[in-house]
Amino acid sequence: MSPLAREFWEADVDRLLATLNPWLERQWGACLWAGAGEPVYLPATAGQPLHRIVFAHGYFNSALHELAHWCLAGAQRRLLEDYGYWYCPDGRSAEQQAAFEQVEVKPQALEWWLAAACGRRFRTSRDNLGGEATDDRPFRFAVQQQAQRYFKDGLPERAAQAVERLTQGFDQPWPDAAHFEQPPA
Repeated sequence: MSPLAREFWEADVDRLLATLNPWLERQWGACLWAGAGEPVYLPATAGQPLHRIVFAHGYFNSALHELAHWCLAGAQRRLLEDYGYWYCPDGRSAEQQAAFEQVEVKPQALEWWLAAACGRRFRTSRDNLGGEATDDRPFRFAVQQQAQRYFKDGLPERAAQAVERLTQGFDQPWPDAAHFEQPPA
């Protein structure tokens, strides 16, 4: 990455954190945290009073994805590391991939909303580079259908608050139906 591209990237991540962390800390006792490794959600402890939404390697899109998971997690789940979910790593079989994609539809649809609120492009993530090859079109279509359902029926409360803050922080309009007309890449 060129120094200029890195500077732009860091400014975008800094802008994201500056936009969301004051709200997350004040309202929810949480923060987005740029991690050095894999993403994880860490609930508050005696030594760390904030819940941490840790995103991978400081990547902007990873932050949006992890924020989407946080927006969907209920109060009890937000008290558990990684919301108490089991994760099957890269290298999944077709059956394992289908199960993974089924639970990723809602978070990735929210991630699409969050990306639109920042004026950024969204791409689905199947997170299975070393696994069995499968057709990604049904997953992309399911994510699109869910994003459109959120448009029609409304976003979950925390997601709507995050989208509102992001549209303001990134000088973007509220996403409209046109954002979700075509399946994501």
